[in-house]
Amino acid sequence: MALVLNDEQQMLQETARGFAQEKSPISELRRLRDEDIETGFHKALWEEMAELGLAGILVPEEHGGTGFGYVGAGLVAQELGRTLAASPYIATSMMAATALNKLGSDDQKAAHLPKIAAGETVFAIASDEAKKHKPHHISMRAERSGNGFKLSGEKTFVAEGFAADQLIVAARTAGSDNDKEGITLFLVDASKAEKERMKTIDARGFARIRLDGVEVDGDAVLGQVDQGLAGLETIFNVGRAGLASEMVGNSEAAFDMTLDYLKQRKQFGTEIGRFQALQHRMAHLYTELEMAKAVAHQALDELDNNLDAAGASVSLAKAKIGQVARLATNEAVQLHGGIGMTDEYDVGFFMKRVRVANELFGDHDFHMTRLAEVMGY
Repeated sequence: MALVLNDEQQMLQETARGFAQEKSPISELRRLRDEDIETGFHKALWEEMAELGLAGILVPEEHGGTGFGYVGAGLVAQELGRTLAASPYIATSMMAATALNKLGSDDQKAAHLPKIAAGETVFAIASDEAKKHKPHHISMRAERSGNGFKLSGEKTFVAEGFAADQLIVAARTAGSDNDKEGITLFLVDASKAEKERMKTIDARGFARIRLDGVEVDGDAVLGQVDQGLAGLETIFNVGRAGLASEMVGNSEAAFDMTLDYLKQRKQFGTEIGRFQALQHRMAHLYTELEMAKAVAHQALDELDNNLDAAGASVSLAKAKIGQVARLATNEAVQLHGGIGMTDEYDVGFFMKRVRVANELFGDHDFHMTRLAEVMGY
């Protein structure tokens, strides 16, 4: 695995960084929160991302995308994380594009992938039903009805769920609630769902989704009936890697803001960054950040090389980077002193986003347990 980016990847990263800094600085997230934007992002930003080719980063060229691969997709997520740029990028451009690429029929790909690349549609993955992430715990039922299915049940904590045009829904077509067999994935028009907005501390667009006897035809099945869990895990792995990359960006930005503050803030007639105790804390954080970047890159590289077998690397990345991001944002707030807790300073926004990203698609304990199981412990 090469940890050095090639020329194309460096160019992509620079493009994403320039776009995020110019079009979606932290002040934009503050405006989203203050204006209480229900979708959690500005549609105009999503359309501009599509014009740059960022929305179609995993969409094949024959469907209007750039097909840049998962390392490239992670670099974009990392740069969006540096400015807390709110967009449906992970749910739509990474997870939904992967679902369609891997499981979709030719007709499904032709119908949806060009719209993802053009920024014309927003997807959400409607799977979780409990307070904690449990991929195979599915109680939503999909019952045979004519030549299709009738879906009934509720999903919670659906990222981009309130803004979604299309849903990828995990429903149970056989077995009991905790069986690993009997899960099927469906493409569902989001206008058929009842949506309830969920307000979170990071001001993003989460929702509860209810389906009450929603009918879909057989062409709405994504993949094979009763065999959806493996595909769902792959989709989640891509989302987890995307979140891990975003948290690397969150952590880097929080580190840079704190370093600048330590160089400017004076106490006892000297910059507080000269105090050895604070230097030790920043040095420790720097080494952790370098490790986090390497782990994130490894997970993305594994997705590029062996999508279905990348679970261990992805869980390692999500667990480790979640720890590092929590440390980085905690240190940022603490080293800013009392003002770090005030709304006037941007540093608190990073702490809030990291808290949510840590929980989404499995927290540290979930992924350490999963990693241990994969390794045979």
